[in-house]
Amino acid sequence: MTRVLFVCTGNICRSPTAEGVARHFIDVGGFGPLIEVDSAGTNGYHAGEAPDPRTQKAALKRGYDLSKLRARKLEQLDFQRFDLLLAMDRGHLDIMRRACPEPYRERLGLFMRYARNSEFDEVPDPYYGGPMGFDAVLDMCEDAVQGLLETIARRD
Repeated sequence: MTRVLFVCTGNICRSPTAEGVARHFIDVGGFGPLIEVDSAGTNGYHAGEAPDPRTQKAALKRGYDLSKLRARKLEQLDFQRFDLLLAMDRGHLDIMRRACPEPYRERLGLFMRYARNSEFDEVPDPYYGGPMGFDAVLDMCEDAVQGLLETIARRD
């Protein structure tokens, strides 16, 4: 079993989108016994809240229901609990590296390194933008999640 944690700032836009997309592809692709996913934020501003309504709306248009997800803050135990901790951008990765005990640092990385069809290495924050930003995040998450699942399936 490979455990993957997606990490963004507040865990209300990017990382829950990645989690929701991953859960969908895990279910559809029969990866359930191989992979477990979760998401968290580098801060706890929105702990306990559902994903941003705009995130949920964009996701639902593509068939991803994020309504049951709840924001939480990245915890010290997460570095032990998860095999891969994937940051949405370099700022998150830097925060994670500073907080992560040395033996677990090889588990950290950028989520978009798994993307197959994108020239971007970071997922931009759609929070202060319009609906197109949320659609772009979905495009990036779909691409990177598929690459991630293929990588894990090959490894296992």
